[in-house]
Amino acid sequence: MKQILIITYYWPPAGGPGVQRWLKFVKYLPEFGFEPIVYCPENPSYPIVDKSLLDEVSDTITVLRQPIKEPYGIANLLSKKNSKQISAGVIPKKKKQTVIQKLMLYIRGNFFIPDARKYWVKPSVAFLSTYIEANNIETIITTGPPHSLHLIGLQLKQQLGVKWLADFRDPWTTIGYHKQLKLSNSSAKKHNDLESKVLQTADHMIVTSNNTKKEFALKTNQPVSVITNGYDTHQIMKPVKDSKFTMAHIGSLLSERNPKQLWEALRELIHENKSFAEDFQLNLIGIVSDTIIKTLQDYELINYTKTMGYVSHDKAIDAQMRSQVLLLIEIDSNDTKVIIPGKLFEYMVSETPILAIGPKDSDVEDILKSTNTGQYFYYHEKQAMKSQILSYFEAYKNNNLSVSAIGLQQYSRRSLTSTLSDLL
Repeated sequence: MKQILIITYYWPPAGGPGVQRWLKFVKYLPEFGFEPIVYCPENPSYPIVDKSLLDEVSDTITVLRQPIKEPYGIANLLSKKNSKQISAGVIPKKKKQTVIQKLMLYIRGNFFIPDARKYWVKPSVAFLSTYIEANNIETIITTGPPHSLHLIGLQLKQQLGVKWLADFRDPWTTIGYHKQLKLSNSSAKKHNDLESKVLQTADHMIVTSNNTKKEFALKTNQPVSVITNGYDTHQIMKPVKDSKFTMAHIGSLLSERNPKQLWEALRELIHENKSFAEDFQLNLIGIVSDTIIKTLQDYELINYTKTMGYVSHDKAIDAQMRSQVLLLIEIDSNDTKVIIPGKLFEYMVSETPILAIGPKDSDVEDILKSTNTGQYFYYHEKQAMKSQILSYFEAYKNNNLSVSAIGLQQYSRRSLTSTLSDLL
């Protein structure tokens, strides 16, 4: 087998979506003739922990761990809650940011370039350069965010001449939260210069959406390939659907992911339809910003809402299959049309209708249409959302709410790993 070194920040027991992609690639790469070696932090500050994912790591996989120095311990002295939320990507709207939050965002954007894991680059290069030469490793992969990990790949490429694939789970300078970091002109230039150097030096870029491929194709002459996230087989028995008409959102609900038109449509349905009011329940599973909770109170939905916080991956899958309708909400911005949440693919195989809301021309809209797994709406389409929810509700009442998905096999983790193995 050919050895492949994978450099990642997120690895079990990290929870959340960031860990899933390479956890699954590592699972299937041996089937295609590659021996993955994982390099990750020994003492990371993960905003979300899911120890159940440790069970998915094979005992035969070599995992190298090295210490990392992160600034979140210092940030916790200012505010533990704000530190944890910002590291998890939950950033309040600009008008509602406290002085401490503004200070932390300024420091994060201007003093930690490209991100707060920058101090892991130098010791990692020192350790890995020796390891790579001792073990005759010819190919490395870096995955970000955090994008500082691509700087590890950059230096190893320059020093050793190894083949380097840079995997971008999200874009770099156009990622949604980048504009909220209160960057000075010089800091913004540093981010752009580092991004350009990585894109021009890596042998191959891997991205998760067609829109990101289009963006990067304008910034580099190096090849760019799309390998989306996907779904994996699981051992969970298919549960009985919820007795109530449950609409569930699984994952972080950021302040900017706040579709007031949806909340208004639900309030109107509750007021206008007694049966809907009796059966409806909104389940929020994952980190939810205070802004979202306040908005749900304003729209008289809080009494119909159940917040469950972060749950293990298995429990999230179970909740997807139990729900009557799954919500997928993305920030209404041109920058976010490139984002394809990893949960989308698990949503698609849950046999549960998806109601998605986001920007125009997004990759998510194309995938939903091509797989016949749900309906996609723009933020202003309140009446259309309302009509669709009512249609779902009537099907639920008649016990025939279902999905007839097509073409899902291309998004299986094994199929996607096959595509990765071709690049390797």
